[in-house]
Amino acid sequence: MATPLTIVARIEAKPDQVELVKSELTKLIEPTRKEQGCIQYDLHQDNDRPEVFVFYENWETRALWQAHMENDHLKAYLMATDGAVTGFTLNEMSTVE
Repeated sequence: MATPLTIVARIEAKPDQVELVKSELTKLIEPTRKEQGCIQYDLHQDNDRPEVFVFYENWETRALWQAHMENDHLKAYLMATDGAVTGFTLNEMSTVE
């Protein structure tokens, strides 16, 4: 059986680009949740630092998550937010049992 994958992605927008980045990130939610292998795909915004966003994702397998990373809606997000993001960190994680 394949090992599920958890992704924690932290995106930091430029202070004057918060609404643009938020809008573009929000556009990713619906199509991603329909993708094969997507178990959970939730966007969060920091209460004290609104320029900080975190996606908490769970995928059936790493291969299915990698397929997600090649989708057109993700490419569109990257083009739309080019120059509007100051930081991006992605952690691939597994459950500790």
